[in-house]
Amino acid sequence: MSNPIEREAEDNYERENDPSPVTENFTENSYAVEPQSNLRDQVPVQEDEQSYEDPMQPPYSNSDQQLENDEREAINKSNIMRGDRLRHSKPRTANKYNEGPGESDLPAGLE
Repeated sequence: MSNPIEREAEDNYERENDPSPVTENFTENSYAVEPQSNLRDQVPVQEDEQSYEDPMQPPYSNSDQQLENDEREAINKSNIMRGDRLRHSKPRTANKYNEGPGESDLPAGLE
C-alpha cells in the first residue's frame, strides 16, 4: 500500500505521461444511437447532457431516518400479543412436544 506522498507522485506521473488524457467535460453518446432501425425507440436511452431528476433531495433523503420511519410504519400494532405473550397451546401429537427418536435411540438394525 502506498503512502500519500507516493500516491501524489503517481498521480502527477500519470497526469504528465498519459497519451490520451480525459478532460473533465468528456461526453460520449454513441451508446444512445441504435444502428438497427427496427430496434429504435424500443428502449429509450438518455444522453449524458440531458438533465435528470435527482432522487436524493437533502434533507429529506436521509436513508437512515427513512429506514427508521419505514420500520415504524411497518409494525402492525394489532398483531402484538398482550399479556404474557404465550398462547398456552396444547400439543397436538401423541408424543407431545417430542420430535421423535434421536440417532442414539434407533433400533440396532437401522444404524
